[in-house]
Amino acid sequence: MGGHVVQGHVDGTGVIVSMEAEGDSLWVKVKADKALLKYIVPKGFVAVDGTSLTVVDVSDQESCFNFMLVAYTQQNVVIPTKNVGQKVNLEVDIMAKYVERLLLTTSAYNTPQAKKG
Repeated sequence: MGGHVVQGHVDGTGVIVSMEAEGDSLWVKVKADKALLKYIVPKGFVAVDGTSLTVVDVSDQESCFNFMLVAYTQQNVVIPTKNVGQKVNLEVDIMAKYVERLLLTTSAYNTPQAKKG
């Protein structure tokens, strides 16, 4: 399996904080709630307004992540039509949520109380 499983569920929203052209590419920076940002990692995936994208960088201090849109992508998605300050829908990678749940439930079963069970 390659790429990102996009289910079409909105996990939350973010706000576009910058959009900067670089040649024929467009760099976009989005501010997201820390509850979602924990699932977003560099070179990982996030869906922004339904488009699966590769994350370039994450700043926990700014609560932001950024990605770059090549010319072809810009012509085929809605993100470039948005303005700085506008909200975007975010869907984080479901695999990250599965891993978190597995770790949380596994650690719950490994407590002394659970072992007495």
